[in-house]
Formats: sequence, C-alpha cells, structure tokens
Amino acid sequence: MDAIIENLPVFLEGFRNTLSLLAIAGIGALVLGIILAAMRISPVASFRGFATVYTELVRNTPLTLVLFFCAYLLPYLQFSPGYFTLAAIGLTVYTSPFIAEALRSGINGVPLGQAEAARSIGLTFGQTLSFIIMPQAVRMVIPPLINVFIALTKNTSVAGAFFVFELFGAARKITNLRGDEVLAILLAVAVFYLIITIPLGLIAGKIERKVTVLR
Repeated sequence: MDAIIENLPVFLEGFRNTLSLLAIAGIGALVLGIILAAMRISPVASFRGFATVYTELVRNTPLTLVLFFCAYLLPYLQFSPGYFTLAAIGLTVYTSPFIAEALRSGINGVPLGQAEAARSIGLTFGQTLSFIIMPQAVRMVIPPLINVFIALTKNTSVAGAFFVFELFGAARKITNLRGDEVLAILLAVAVFYLIITIPLGLIAGKIERKVTVLR
C-alpha cells in the first residue's frame, strides 16, 4: 500500500491520460462509425464496397498491429504529431468498425416500411437516414455501444506499450521503483479501470431495461 500512496500522483496522471484517450478515441470512433454505417447501407455501390472492406479488414486486424502502424509507420511517412495523438488515431480506427456494425444492426431492426414511407413523401436517402432511421437505430443499440466503449477503455492499456503514459505506463514506472509491491500496484490499476467500466456497465443495463419497456 505504501507504493500506491506514495505514487498516487503518478497513478492519477496515468488515469487522466487513459480518460483522455477514451474520450478522444470514443468521440472519433463514434463519428467515423456513423459514417461507415451510413456507407454500408448507401445506394451507392462503391460506398458500400469501401465500407465493407474497411470494416472487415480493420475488425479482423489485432489492435497491436494497428497501433504499431500508427506509432512507427506514420512517423516514417512524415506524420508525427506525438505518440498520444497517434495512439488516439489507432484506437479510433480500430473501434470505429465495431460501432458501425452495432449501428447497422440497429438500422436493420427498423421496419423497412418506414424507409419506404419516407421515400414516398419525397425524402432523400440522407434525410431518411438522419431523421427517420438513425434516431430509432441509436436508441436500440445504446447498450451494445456502451459495451464497445467499455472494450475501448480496456484497449487503451495497449497504448502503454507504444510510449503513451497511461495507467499501465504508470504501473510500469512505479513497478520499476517498487518491485516489492507489484501485486498491490496491479490491483490499484484494476481499481482505476473499474472506476470507468462499472458505471458504464450500470448505465448500459439501465438503458437496456428502459428500451425493453418502451418496446
């Protein structure tokens, strides 16, 4: 316990960086995921093809490889905004297909007749998606989306292997100083992750029950 109390500022700095990664990558992945989901159901075949290839390729690529590409190859290509930004980009790219697939499942759950009715009154594909389909789809898939964000929270730990000082980076630094309390240090890291994931899980459960009642 002494190692935790003495190095609490280090833990808090790592926790803050983990939250920052979660927020930045979460927002970026949500925006990109919405775009990909729209492209997957687009009437334009080239958009559907691109979104399908992107989704399958990225979703089946290990996160470590995605972050390796961002941390090493992007700087080699003269794009080097810093490891934190590169990690956020990698997490955004990796998470976006999962969000897109969750949204697409929600879109498929909206009755087809609503889209046909929207087209019959002259709404375009974009208007139908924005005003009719997507609001209903998002409401249905909020619990799965929160589960994706919980997974993203845990995935931020991989960024610690690529020079980003987050929770596991903090744990590694403290372990080098206090190797006699490795177990306590790892338990402290687990508690910090639980501070994020448990409330998200509770929110997902509450929303799921509410949506079930509305149905």
